[in-house]
Amino acid sequence: MTAPGRGRRPALARLASWCFTHRRIVLAGWLVAVAALISIAVTVGSSFSDNYASPGLPSQQAQNLLAAKFPGQADASVDVVMQSARPLSDAEIGGLLAALRRQPQVSSVTSPLTARGQLSADGKTGFAVVTFDTTDALLPGSAASGVIATALRFAGPGLKVAVGGTPADNVVSAAPGSSEGIGITAAVIIMLVAFGSVVAMGLPLLIALVGVGTGFGIVFATSHLLTVPSFGPDLMAMIGLGVGIDYALFIVTRYRQELQDGHDPLAATSIAISTAGRSVLFAGGTVVIALLGLLVVDMPFMDGLAAGTVLAVLMVLGAAVTLLPALLGFAGPAIDRLRVPGLANRRSSSGFWYRWSLGVQRRPWACALGALLVLGTLAVPLLSMRLAFSDAGNEPVTLTTRQAYDMLSEGFGPGFNGPLVIAASRPGPSSGGAAAGGALDSLAARVRVTADVASVSPPVLDQAGDAGVIVVYPRTEPQAAATAGLVAALRSRVIPVALSGTGVTAYVGGETAAGIDTASYLGSRLPWVVGTVILLGFILLMVAFRSVLVPVKAALMNLLSIGAAYGVIVAVYQWGWLSAVFGVSRPGPIDPWIPLMMFAIVFGLSMDYEVFLVSRIRERWLAAGDNSVAVAEGVAVTARVITAAAAIMVCVFASFVINDPLHVLNVFGLGLAVAVFIDATVVRLVLVPAVMQLLGAANWWLPGGRGPAAPPRRTGSSCPGC
Repeated sequence: MTAPGRGRRPALARLASWCFTHRRIVLAGWLVAVAALISIAVTVGSSFSDNYASPGLPSQQAQNLLAAKFPGQADASVDVVMQSARPLSDAEIGGLLAALRRQPQVSSVTSPLTARGQLSADGKTGFAVVTFDTTDALLPGSAASGVIATALRFAGPGLKVAVGGTPADNVVSAAPGSSEGIGITAAVIIMLVAFGSVVAMGLPLLIALVGVGTGFGIVFATSHLLTVPSFGPDLMAMIGLGVGIDYALFIVTRYRQELQDGHDPLAATSIAISTAGRSVLFAGGTVVIALLGLLVVDMPFMDGLAAGTVLAVLMVLGAAVTLLPALLGFAGPAIDRLRVPGLANRRSSSGFWYRWSLGVQRRPWACALGALLVLGTLAVPLLSMRLAFSDAGNEPVTLTTRQAYDMLSEGFGPGFNGPLVIAASRPGPSSGGAAAGGALDSLAARVRVTADVASVSPPVLDQAGDAGVIVVYPRTEPQAAATAGLVAALRSRVIPVALSGTGVTAYVGGETAAGIDTASYLGSRLPWVVGTVILLGFILLMVAFRSVLVPVKAALMNLLSIGAAYGVIVAVYQWGWLSAVFGVSRPGPIDPWIPLMMFAIVFGLSMDYEVFLVSRIRERWLAAGDNSVAVAEGVAVTARVITAAAAIMVCVFASFVINDPLHVLNVFGLGLAVAVFIDATVVRLVLVPAVMQLLGAANWWLPGGRGPAAPPRRTGSSCPGC
């Protein structure tokens, strides 16, 4: 059987035929593109930045004042922490301090033996403040790396040395785990079971690798234009592998079905791309739209994450509808060769999954209520979610930044890892340093007796005497709720009372305050992201299925599945449940960008299965005119491939939980794995058929009578087998 006439074919079918026919040109083009993007990435390198600040946040006012009145205070700095079994002495650390002063771009080194507050009470732990001649944003990574390498050379049996601070965080990372390798291995096994053929298994894997390879080049290039965090490439790889394998899996499955129905390879490719490929484009479009919804957050690092991931997904989509047809041209009917013994190709619309759907449809109310009970129970911990950036205490203990954190906590208290900076000024003509200094002395005294304050440095005035700086060390760690409470108390109560009537204005800043402000801001933007993504997804699905209730149902069910996933990560990483199983050494808050990014990605990924399943149900509805038959047959035809696709996604995401050193990717990976698992099982195999059975023909209602016109219904029961 040959492909239909060219003039009557959809655009996707024509594209597939061209790529199939000109497969050598398409393959060569993609190989050149991949090589070029990777070469560009290697040549220009990256410019990743873990800068989560935003110009409009309250802490930025303190930063602006410091930059204007105390230029040196705005320069980048690291803490070189030293710990000895005996009190530190100049003989022991003098050589280290001298070597640090000789490093490029180091403007000053403050010794713990001479500076107040940098030596512990027992004298055994101290930290030298190494200040650079430029800001964090402009400091080259080589300068920070040179200081770290120099400091660590002086470590020995009697002296422990570690380096902490933002410049160190930007250049220090744990040795990469084998997360991608574990995920790919699991995907290979699952696809071998699903396809029973090495050739059929290899095509989706190849498409995913091509998409991820080009994605790496794009993310590296994007980091020079936008603020992309250091974990951006890992996040891109996680998403790219998952969606790349899934999208190609759907198309290859349809291609094999068309071959079995008697079509030749060219016709089978055209049909597969114009049907499953269309579903893939809608699904990928939903992922892209969901990620673009993150732009409403209006924060540079979220824009960078969204842009990098969107571009990676677009590359995967491009490979799925152009490179995959070309590879199918090379494979032809041999796609089922190299079969694995015992794994026969099974295709059935009346087997286990058909009977499963009928069982759900016989008891739709019981199944729907049971599924809602499971989802609601899992979502309960969500009510206690606390958003805050995790600090260096969550990093692997092998990192020097984590060691510096622990040494400072032991010697001075956990609050020394996140000092607060109060910047104050007296606007207008100065009345002399005495007036401003007196106000700051009064403020420092009041701050010193505030709850959760460990110590306060004496005020330091600028040369004009109309601005000053006070450094406050909390009793609690940077990510603690008490630290956020202290910042709020300083701003709302302590500072206004202490400076009332003085004409002096003060702002609370520093990295810890900036993180608290960012977390609060991101939490307030979450409802906007949810609303925007749901609205855009609703419009896309309404256009795709010409229905109102289908996108409404999809949005509500996605909210339930993401709520359950949120609940699980709160229970594990914030409450500490099953901490030994998931390797959680230190329970803490959830990083505020994770719920935002999780919602956008999970909403998009769950739409993959929604589009793939409902497309088949709609096909059967248009052909049979019986909603119950359409639901049962749609579930039967798609359940196996959806289960395989979800299993691949779960394995890829879960691999980042068990084998990635980055805490944020552990949390993110578990959330995505749980969300996809719930969506592909509880939602897609129980809740969807139950609700669509209850809604009946109303599933396909569209105002104005624009819904799909159903042919005459089959005779017999509206629920086959009931």
